[in-house]
Amino acid sequence: MTTKKRGKPDQPTSNQAPVAKEDEVEVKTKEEVIAAAPATSFSSDGRYRNKQRCLVLCTRGVTARYRHLLEDLRTLIPHHKKESKLDPGDAGIGRAVADVAEMRSCNTVLLLECRKRQDAYMWIGRVGGQSPGPSIKFHVSNIHTMDELRLSGNCMRNSRPVLSFDESFNRLGHLKLMKELFVDVFGTPRGHPNSKPFVDRVMAFYYADKRIWVRNYQIIEQTPTTALEASQAKKESGLAQATSLVEIGPRFVLNPIRIFRGSFGGQTLFQNPDFVSPNTIRAMEKRNKGMSYEERKMAEQNRKERKSQIVVPEDPLGDVFR
Repeated sequence: MTTKKRGKPDQPTSNQAPVAKEDEVEVKTKEEVIAAAPATSFSSDGRYRNKQRCLVLCTRGVTARYRHLLEDLRTLIPHHKKESKLDPGDAGIGRAVADVAEMRSCNTVLLLECRKRQDAYMWIGRVGGQSPGPSIKFHVSNIHTMDELRLSGNCMRNSRPVLSFDESFNRLGHLKLMKELFVDVFGTPRGHPNSKPFVDRVMAFYYADKRIWVRNYQIIEQTPTTALEASQAKKESGLAQATSLVEIGPRFVLNPIRIFRGSFGGQTLFQNPDFVSPNTIRAMEKRNKGMSYEERKMAEQNRKERKSQIVVPEDPLGDVFR
């Protein structure tokens, strides 16, 4: 049995690079890495800093359709705080919402109010702090929930959206204020614990016919499976992947009524002169029905009067052939 002598370890040759010692390795801190990043790129330290919390609730008396709409809105807002139905009592709706928001540590609120079990009103505003507000009151119409539409669009639950606004939100003063509140309420903060780090949907706000039309779309990137499809897609769009939007839901229309300086009240900053209350519209429709009834009765009376005034002259040859 032969034994090998233990010699010195192999020395690095001239072709091999010398191994650096541990104490010679340059270790950079997180702050140095962020400072060394180029100014055009956006570096994230992974911390949850923008701690926006939105209180989403409704008042008593909401119908099933509005309750389902509220549940859809909660799925679109991962940073929401859920609360049971609100009963304002004698203190008023503004004071009641402020107390609940303070207990739940929320700085924004989305309240769905139902009147006469048929009219839906949405309040969006900021609460808390030394000077709460502003707040906006909308009338909600043309409501279609996710279960009702059954569209083919689908996205990851609690994913972060891309908020899209048309050019009117940068041109009109009251729409600029609405845009800021929409960003606070529907924009999911980066790094929120309940959100997913994916952006696969677009929430669009369009201003047309003096109303705000809200839509929710899924972003679909279709990767071609063959080289022929890839070349055709590159010729058509100039990109290797084709991107399209598929609607998910829900969809609804917001008609702005008034913008208040404070939370659920205060000085009026904007009032929509073209807004007509649903009660006024229903009263006009009933009045028109009442007028149609009066016109029909008046026509019957005129017809009787005309028949009574018609006198047939006596024919002198009427009894010749009797």
